[in-house]
Amino acid sequence: MGNRGMEDLIPLINRLHDGLSNVGQSCSLHLPQIAVVGGQSAGKSSVLENFVGRDLLPRGSGIVTRRPLILQLLSADTEYGEFFHCKGKKFTDFDEIRKEIESETCRLTGPNKAISPVPINLRIHSPNVLNLTLVDLPGITKVPVGDQPADIEYQIRDMIMQYICKENCLILAVTPANTDLANSDALKLAKDVDPQGQRTISVITKLDLMDEGTDAREILENRLLPLRRGYIGVVNRNQKDIDGKKDIQAALQAEKKFFLSHPAYKHMAERMGTLYLQRILNQQLTNHIQDTLPAFRSHLHSQLLALDKEYRQYSSDDTASRTKTLLQLVQRLAVDFEKLIEGSGDKVDTVNLSGGARINRIFHERFPFELVKIESDERKLRQEINYAIRNIHGVRTGMFTPDLAFEAMVKRAITRLKGPCIKCIEMVGQELLTTVYQCINKLSSFPQLRDETERIVTNEIREQETKCREQVLLLIDIQLSYINTNHEDFIGFNNSQQVHSQSNNTTVAGMTGSQGVAPRSSRIVIQKGWLTISNIGIMKGGAREYWFILSAESLSWFKDDEEKEKKYMLPLDNLKLRDVEKGFMSSKFVFAIFNTELRNVYKDYKCLELACNSHEELDSWKASLLRAGVYPEKVGVDGQENGPPDTFTDPQLERQVETIRNLLDSYMSIIHKTIRDLMPKTIMHFMVNSVKEFISSELLAQLYALGECSALMDESPEQQQHRVEVLRKHAALKEALAVIGEISTSTCSTPLPPPVNSSWIQLTSSNSAIDSVTGVKPVIRGHAPPVPQMPHTGPRVSPDSFQKLTGQHSRATTSVPRRQPPAIPSVK
Repeated sequence: MGNRGMEDLIPLINRLHDGLSNVGQSCSLHLPQIAVVGGQSAGKSSVLENFVGRDLLPRGSGIVTRRPLILQLLSADTEYGEFFHCKGKKFTDFDEIRKEIESETCRLTGPNKAISPVPINLRIHSPNVLNLTLVDLPGITKVPVGDQPADIEYQIRDMIMQYICKENCLILAVTPANTDLANSDALKLAKDVDPQGQRTISVITKLDLMDEGTDAREILENRLLPLRRGYIGVVNRNQKDIDGKKDIQAALQAEKKFFLSHPAYKHMAERMGTLYLQRILNQQLTNHIQDTLPAFRSHLHSQLLALDKEYRQYSSDDTASRTKTLLQLVQRLAVDFEKLIEGSGDKVDTVNLSGGARINRIFHERFPFELVKIESDERKLRQEINYAIRNIHGVRTGMFTPDLAFEAMVKRAITRLKGPCIKCIEMVGQELLTTVYQCINKLSSFPQLRDETERIVTNEIREQETKCREQVLLLIDIQLSYINTNHEDFIGFNNSQQVHSQSNNTTVAGMTGSQGVAPRSSRIVIQKGWLTISNIGIMKGGAREYWFILSAESLSWFKDDEEKEKKYMLPLDNLKLRDVEKGFMSSKFVFAIFNTELRNVYKDYKCLELACNSHEELDSWKASLLRAGVYPEKVGVDGQENGPPDTFTDPQLERQVETIRNLLDSYMSIIHKTIRDLMPKTIMHFMVNSVKEFISSELLAQLYALGECSALMDESPEQQQHRVEVLRKHAALKEALAVIGEISTSTCSTPLPPPVNSSWIQLTSSNSAIDSVTGVKPVIRGHAPPVPQMPHTGPRVSPDSFQKLTGQHSRATTSVPRRQPPAIPSVK
């Protein structure tokens, strides 16, 4: 292995990579790529092999490298190679690796010198390398041979530019000593992408093959044609040495002897050769690491601080720490439950309603909706009153309205309230269970604790639900025990008929006097929101969304929620609502409003179909319409809709029915108001507040009463694995920070050399120059075709006007890639 300069860095970087990879962390010290650029047979592959320290690349005359070779060096305990196109196959013989490269090249390009931009990906695992990416690129050529296309020069140039234009790429510009350096294509391409010369290192090869009496001393001393980083001369193995299987170690000794014995180079022999080139590249890696360390260290520190709380929790696992954890978990459960019930300003859920909000909706939307539903069948109610009056009179013809009929109907109506009340209790109980399960899920790291907590709290909720049900039934029985006809809000028998007459007059006045000022009740807004009128035909504009406002007397809709442009106002008289089946492809929830007298509701539509986005909105609008007096459609046993009440043959009986109907409305409105007020209070006292108090003060005691508190805190397998990972990650981060400290103290960066005047590098391929080494004027070739450019999107500027704007002589445009670079696999 010839690359000894890396030995100081290898152990430290490997420790850093290994420590972080063991805990699933990646090391962000991404080391640079090294791309070798030069003409055909310039010695690029030999320079690359010397750097790797292995014979692994094809050799020969002409263009040998015909596809980019992306060589990833990965630090490992054993040495072998593997290709991406040969998954799972390991190559331990480097001669086989070379043959596989030749075979894969011919497979895609054929045997007749064609090229391809598709890279060959090779990984070399070795204990003697750093994680690094090397790129061997095809040699620059100008004359096509074999199957090569006519624009071979520009295809290769584009291929090279895909790699060297990246800021993280070091460019080794390889030029043979026996050619014209001033016209070096490698240096020209390097200057295109690195005009300051900060990442370009010029390598002069074949110094031993120069004509007798000539040397490259002035160039290597950086005096004749200066570069910022200067030049490094190397002597590679020739074809005879390669055929004779001369190993790299012997070649390095011969190279050292050449520089020490040559009269032109011996004074600078310590700055020449492959080993010095390796030291320069190693120093570049060191500079890169030094530049990256501060940010990487800060990143590791932040991860360590974020992990510190969990580490302190998991660092000890004795009985005292388990008891402390149990106490903390129960306290957090109580806090979380209270926040979900009472509401909280931190971490507000903007997607779903919390437990407290859902219970509030049950109290003020679902429960009133259930109450109104039980009294919405007017025809059936009048029939029951009729039978009650006639059954009380018996064989006699009653002259007066019997108060026993009123009392019987009131008790029947109050008894029917038990169903909605019990349903309300059950819905609140289910919401409490859902909320508790949501909080208990955070105890999933301790399965036994979670199960016991769930069992204890569920039993408590069921027990409190039973107490609440008993209390509510007691409240209803109390209402049944005495019918208070002296209540201040009850109209009484004397006023019932008068109220009925006034009600009829009010309805007529409302229909005839709609041009006047609306009464106060009509201006009370019950609900606002967006609804879609879905049954408007396409020819009339199709379904559209409007801003609807429901008041006690009308349903109005506006163009938008600014409520400036009113589209229509629909009175609620004689309106009812019915459900509409959801369409197959529709995501909307639809209900319809229609007129019981079969009149048009809106323009020439018999009904108005309104759609909302969720089932919760649908329930909310139904409940609000019920509050406004728009009841659901009822279908009787005969399949017919609600119609007008039966025609009574006895006018006196009809007056008695109407009197009791008004008295029943008056008294039940008092009962409904009382029940709507008492139900939320009773449920909150017996269920919500009791469960909240139980979790905060008694749950911990019941858990302790089970006996084995330590067994409750047995972790799940997932939690045990998480504990191990946290401890390992914490130790790895501390070790990584220690390694970074060692790297900081054991390495130092070298400042970049000062800039030099490198304007001698010609940026066009047509100019000729005197050979800087031999003094011979090279053969003049014709002008090369212009370099293909990227598509131009801006304003077109003529060459003359551009030259006037810049005040400079026109020169060839910088070479730019015409396509996206091939994917370069990152080191994992």
